[in-house]
Amino acid sequence: MSFLFCYIKQHKAPLLMLFVFLVIYWCAFALYELPLGAVLYPTVICVVLGAIALFLEVRKAYQKHRELIQWQKTPLVSLDQLPLAKTQDDVDYQAILETLDRRQRKLQTDLAQNYQEMIDYYTIWAHQIKTPIASMRLTLQNEDSPLSRQIAEDLQRIEQYVEMVLAFLRLDASTKDYVFRKQDLDPIVRDTIKKFKGSFIRKKIRLCYEPLHAQVLTDEKWLSFVLEQVLSNALKYTNAGEIAITLEEPLTLVIRDTGIGIAPEDLPRVFEKSYTGYNGRSDKKASGIGLYLCRRICENLGHTITIRSVLDEGTEVRLDLSRRSMQVE
Repeated sequence: MSFLFCYIKQHKAPLLMLFVFLVIYWCAFALYELPLGAVLYPTVICVVLGAIALFLEVRKAYQKHRELIQWQKTPLVSLDQLPLAKTQDDVDYQAILETLDRRQRKLQTDLAQNYQEMIDYYTIWAHQIKTPIASMRLTLQNEDSPLSRQIAEDLQRIEQYVEMVLAFLRLDASTKDYVFRKQDLDPIVRDTIKKFKGSFIRKKIRLCYEPLHAQVLTDEKWLSFVLEQVLSNALKYTNAGEIAITLEEPLTLVIRDTGIGIAPEDLPRVFEKSYTGYNGRSDKKASGIGLYLCRRICENLGHTITIRSVLDEGTEVRLDLSRRSMQVE
């Protein structure tokens, strides 16, 4: 009914004029005192024919309306697929749509080009910054003092931040960077632990880890990145106690710490981009990007990551590595 009301409202001028013409027609017959049958018969014929014509026009307009609604629900539609223009209004509106489409395409092209230039710049920057970092690390290898160890830890954090930048840039760029193979889990975990050995020693945190003797179908580089982020967070928010790395059936890697834990109200949002929560607000250097990247990377790898935590008792991060089923390269 709403369509019918809109149609009548849109065509009220011609309908009103038709009614005026009928009134004039009747008044003329009344002034000349002509027989009522002479005016009633043609009036009935005109009304019936007019009603039929109106019904056909309304039905045609309603079919067009339904067709346009279906096009609105189509996710991808081009201007070439639109209904054929049958009126001058249709021609004018489609001309406007074509103009807007050209402007939109140009805007999208410009935005894509600017975005790609930005990606290229930061990718080059991230690779270039690795050279002085590596040089500084080589220089520090010749020294062994509390200061040199502290600087080495800071360099390790800088390297981690650079890797976060690269991961963020590559996250949505393409899936070509993923190479899936059967990997031994122990070398990946041990290499990750070695990167943080200085932090374990300085904070006097005990590491509980025994060989896992398991294989996983994954991308070694990206899984290593996820483990680094998880272990880095565990060390950042654990001031005393231990960090345990274990494997549960069927193939779930579990990293537990005895740190400060996560507030219950923050747990549902820890994987959101830029969300830092209570711990992040107390640590002004937190970015809220690390766990977001971990979740996105795990999705791309076919793994899942979940977190359990009790405030002031510790946090447990679980990486389910058993879900992916694909051809080994």
